[in-house]
Amino acid sequence: MKTRELKFKKGIVFTGLLLAVLFCVLALSACDEPDLTQEVVRIHIRANSNSDIDQEVKLRVRDSVTEYLTERLEGVNSKAQALETLDASKAQITKIANEVLAQNGFDYKANIYIGKETFPERVYGEYTFPAGEYDSLILNLGTGEGDNWWCVAFPPLCFVPEGEVVYKSWVKEKLDSLFG
Repeated sequence: MKTRELKFKKGIVFTGLLLAVLFCVLALSACDEPDLTQEVVRIHIRANSNSDIDQEVKLRVRDSVTEYLTERLEGVNSKAQALETLDASKAQITKIANEVLAQNGFDYKANIYIGKETFPERVYGEYTFPAGEYDSLILNLGTGEGDNWWCVAFPPLCFVPEGEVVYKSWVKEKLDSLFG
């Protein structure tokens, strides 16, 4: 009887140790996953309202701003460098946005800031950006109460020079390393 009881106790101890090792391995592998909220910089252009005309001008502002930022963010290789570039570009981005608004007959203005913002989970192509607080450039058109257009400024998902193949770029490699 004692042999059976001893085997049973050894089995329990072995199972407990095995579960402890498995738990440690899972905990360590979770720590290796990068926190995307700390790795990327987002950009949001918020329309004045959800009216068709405000949404349309938001897209025109987007086109002009992304054209400008494509060149500015080319060669940026770190989040810190992207934030520095965006910060140095705020006045020009605001000027571009206000010119587009004026050219389209709008009397409201744009305002811009860089800060941390909390966002819900979003999917961009094959990548899912988890909900959380991100460093972001926010460009509000007028009240900024309408739907927004968003993208990732670093790595530059929306600022890839025309003709460049994204899937063979360092952007794709960086995102693949972040998403595993």
